[in-house]
Amino acid sequence: MFDLLISGGDVIDGRGGPRQRADVGIVGDRISAIGDLIGGGAQATATIDASGRAVTPGFVDVHTHLDAQVFWDPDLSPSPLHGVTTVIGGNCGFTIAPLGDDPAHGDYLMRMLARVEGIPLESLQQGVPWSWQTTAEYFDAIDGNVAVNAGFKVGHSALRRVVMGPDSVSRPSTGDELEAMKALLRDGLEAGALGFSSSWSRTHNDPMGNMVPSRCAERDELVALCSVLSDFDGTSVEFIPALGPFEDWALELMSDMSAAARRPLNWNVMTVNARSLEMNQAKLAAGDHAAARGGKVVALTVPLALSLHLNFNSGFVLDALPGWEEVMLLPKEEKLKALADRAERRRLNELAQGDHPLRPLAHWARKVVFHSPSPENDGCTGRMIGDIAEERGQDPWDTLCDMALADDLETSFGNPAMPEPTADWEARLEIWRDRRAVIGASDAGAHLDLFLSSNYATTMLGEAVVRRGLLPLEEAVHLLTKVQADLYGLVDRGVLAEGAYADVVVLDEATVGSAPTTFRSDLPAGASRLYAEATGIEHVVCNGTEIVRGGEFTGARPGTLLRSGTHTTGPSLD
Repeated sequence: MFDLLISGGDVIDGRGGPRQRADVGIVGDRISAIGDLIGGGAQATATIDASGRAVTPGFVDVHTHLDAQVFWDPDLSPSPLHGVTTVIGGNCGFTIAPLGDDPAHGDYLMRMLARVEGIPLESLQQGVPWSWQTTAEYFDAIDGNVAVNAGFKVGHSALRRVVMGPDSVSRPSTGDELEAMKALLRDGLEAGALGFSSSWSRTHNDPMGNMVPSRCAERDELVALCSVLSDFDGTSVEFIPALGPFEDWALELMSDMSAAARRPLNWNVMTVNARSLEMNQAKLAAGDHAAARGGKVVALTVPLALSLHLNFNSGFVLDALPGWEEVMLLPKEEKLKALADRAERRRLNELAQGDHPLRPLAHWARKVVFHSPSPENDGCTGRMIGDIAEERGQDPWDTLCDMALADDLETSFGNPAMPEPTADWEARLEIWRDRRAVIGASDAGAHLDLFLSSNYATTMLGEAVVRRGLLPLEEAVHLLTKVQADLYGLVDRGVLAEGAYADVVVLDEATVGSAPTTFRSDLPAGASRLYAEATGIEHVVCNGTEIVRGGEFTGARPGTLLRSGTHTTGPSLD
């Protein structure tokens, strides 16, 4: 007697081999049997008819920032709608644990997270209890209340802030401070954290205009912290070394970090199109460099093109325009005053139109309006700013500023979506098939008004498999499941096999894809976010319990809080 029987589907087990017509019998949270179970007279408490459908492992998303969202949205939407049953958070050094015993640490980390990861500050303030001091206490606060399996790393910036306080953004650590950070990291790993994360990305700055704490660390600090992982089974490293082509120091640093940890390191992020393929292939050499030194370095690649939705509220990306950072860092009320001031407007636009590499960002007339909630801007969504300006008899820059003021800075705008040539998807496929890369980088839970990529799996399947026929579904599923599970050493996940955990997706391979991106105001404090539902994802099962049925959440919370050494092992450096 099975608890759940998924009958009559084409089972694609995640290993990359051919499919088989079979039934999947589930008892508790495990797959009990795969085969002709109906013909053998099997009975079950509940059944899912998968006739004419593909039955696959749940997708594994190894790069998210869902650390805060778990408190106000245990479904971790929309990720499970797109077939995701396992997520890894705590990336880029930006975690909300540990907090230590000084409330100022939590306040700083909250504001830093709002700035660098685009999560509305008011949502973090109202939606997260901030009631823990240690990583173990944070885990206890979320354990048992998540729809999917979720594991988290310990973030470097959190460690630095708790140990060094305000000095964390201004200087290297002392020997004693480094030892204190190592002890805090060890505490987190003993509680079950899945590893360590950090960032040296020059785009990561706090709300005060300082580099985030991890960027003030010297290389020896990074390597020393990674060495702590060598004592803990089932842990990994995630790191952002730099933007653009890698210099020798980046190759050497990541190799040394991986070798010290004796664990894989994945670096973030590789975006791919036909024009960037040669540069990206060169960056994959980081994997060869690490392998020669006893480590493993893997590129994390997002399998789609990111469409940026810019706005003046967060100011993220716009703050990279020369001379704009100070204004974009202002509180909202002061920012509103600045954009209402004609002289200040003129000054900002003159800076934006100067001779610099980011000038295309300021081609205001060519931007399209994605979202404009004010009644004063009715009819503007989906239109070019230049066209709206002509209609209003204004300069496009003034039109954009006036719209933003009417929308309380929530006007979302950017480059219009353009059809992608198949050559871009062929270039991505070349990277996906390289063992030195892994698909992921959804950033789910972050950049909520800037871009949406938590729909990466269905977008990849819809575009590369269904629409363009560049690879078979069996291979695509392998690249979304077992590859990620192996990288993180997830035990009994990423495959459909007898004895494995029952994380299962039933999908229609003719219609699988992502629905269009929209805005919805469902965050704490009424804040908005980008959102997309899926097509063709009919059932999602996590640990034997259905969490998505017919594109809707069931409200079940069967997810496991993944703890290193218990739910993970290794992982391999091969």
